[in-house]
Formats: sequence, C-alpha cells, structure tokens
Amino acid sequence: MGVVVPLNEAREPSQSLAPLLEIVDEDMNAINRIILDKAVSDVELIPELTHHLVNSGGKRLRPMLAIASSKLCGYKGKGHVQTAAAIEFMHTATLLHDDVVDESNTRRGHKTARLIWGNQATVLVGDFLLGQAFRMLVDVGSLPVLRILSNAAATIAEGEVMQLAAAKNTSTTEDAYLAIIDAKTAALFSAAAEVGAAIANRPADEQAAMRSYGRNLGLAFQLVDDALDYSGDSARLGKSVGDDFREGKITLPVILSFRRGNDRDREFWNRTIVEGNISDGDLEHAIGLMKKHKTIETTLDRARSYGSIARDGLAIFPESSERAAMQDVIDFCIARAH
Repeated sequence: MGVVVPLNEAREPSQSLAPLLEIVDEDMNAINRIILDKAVSDVELIPELTHHLVNSGGKRLRPMLAIASSKLCGYKGKGHVQTAAAIEFMHTATLLHDDVVDESNTRRGHKTARLIWGNQATVLVGDFLLGQAFRMLVDVGSLPVLRILSNAAATIAEGEVMQLAAAKNTSTTEDAYLAIIDAKTAALFSAAAEVGAAIANRPADEQAAMRSYGRNLGLAFQLVDDALDYSGDSARLGKSVGDDFREGKITLPVILSFRRGNDRDREFWNRTIVEGNISDGDLEHAIGLMKKHKTIETTLDRARSYGSIARDGLAIFPESSERAAMQDVIDFCIARAH
C-alpha cells in the first residue's frame, strides 16, 4: 500500500479549521501510521483499493473530532488514537458502500472505486474495513466506546436503507429527509464527538453534550453539502456541481423546490429526478427554480440553526483551546457555503 497523503498536503483548509489541525497534528500522524498498518492484507486488491480512496483527499474531520473531544475531556491515555483510526475506517467503508448504492462515478474529483474495480469488490473491501475498525476497537478495550460506535454502524446502515427507500421519491418530506441524514451522516459525527468523553469516563451530561454537538454539526455539514451541489464551485467541491441532480438524489433543496413550485415545476422535477430524463439546460433550470423559491437560502438557514445547537453543546465545558477549535469547526462547516 502506498503512503497516506499527509494532512498538510491535502487541499488547503480554511482558516477556521487551522486551530483544530494544530491540536490534533501529532495524533493524526499516528493515525496515518495505523491506517497504513491495518490496511495491509495478503489479498492484493484490499490495500490497492483502500489506498485509492484514502489518498483521494478529504480532511478526516471525524477522527479529528474524536481526538479533539478526548483532549477537551482531559483524556491522558493512548486509546483515543486507535479509536479515531477506527472511525476513519468506518467512514471510508461507508463511502465505498455509498458509491455503490448511489451508482456514483466520481468522488473528490477522482473516479470512484466501483468504477475502477466494480461493485462487488468495492462492497467487500468496505466490509473488510469495517471488520478492521471493530478489531481496533476491541483492542482499545473500552466497552462504552465499542457500544457507541457499534450503535453508530447500525444506524448508518439504517440510514442507507432509508435513503434507498426514498430514492427518486419527490413526495419525501423534509422531516423524512432529516431522519435520513441524521442516521446516514450525523450518526458518525455524533459518535466521533461522544467517544472522546466516553473514553475519558466523563459524566453522563458531558457525554450527552458531546453527542449533541456532533449530531448537530453533522446535520449542518450535510445540509451545506446539499446546498453546495447546486451553488458551489467545482474546483472547491472536488466534484462537479449538479452531481446530486444527475444521480437523481432527493436532497432538501429539491424537496423544498418541489413543494413550493407550481404544477409545471413539479412536472420538471418528476421528469428529471424520478424518470432520470435529463436534457441539456435542465441543471441550470433546476438551479433557477431553487433561486426562485429560495430553497438554497432555506437549506443554509437550517444548517446555521443546527450549527447554533452544536455550539450550545460545547457550552458546559470550560474555555480551552480545544473547545475554541471545536467551535471553529462549526464555522468551517457553514463557511463552505460561501
């Protein structure tokens, strides 16, 4: 397996993420080494495919949150590093499975693993990474951490099934969609933040506060992603604007545009999203409808609201560089929309 791209060689982070990077830098280097070690297999395809995804970019926000949370909660051991590495393996596995389910061809500006190696290999390597993640967690030896992350794994799978059931369904409600991203995206953010407090044996109220912080940060993160797919810059996104539209994904901007539109608008969404009959100019028309009905603005307003709740989750902790950095992560997630 090749060398994992160091964090400081990835796409340049926004200024608001810099304090977190500084706090977690040493531990993240250790996580890189663990990833290299645990992705080794005599089955050649496993390290090859894993290397492809790990080296395709990404800021590794979830393991960084686990490290920062453990430091905020005063943890002095070394189990947080292996726990954070397991979280990254879990996230990588979900990306592999996501791309198969969504039939995605690009991720972070690169061809998806499924396009190169096929769906079967991609799913099976994702399963391998999940298995490795739980091996690492057993080695950590914290039953609360194992419980949190095993619950998260089950919830994420439920979210994937919920999303599949809602695929191309324009009657999906905002509440139903929020339930999907709560399970599919926010669950791992929530777990990543909570394990720091759990491994440090902090009181239940602090563990709940970390769980709330992570969950609401994850919801904000996903909603901003939804908005960016119709309003972002391709170079900054690492993918083409309109990928969600071309893949027929039901996201909040689409849900709101469908509900706020007239019969002609709804015919357009049914043709493009439900039937997958997309012509030249349809993406521009979709963006125009979203501007007309202000659905991007609404989506970002929702994201800011969840960001505010995440910030409140940190309020019970004393002021520290770790707390400030975790607050800055909220700003980073929202600022991506600009």
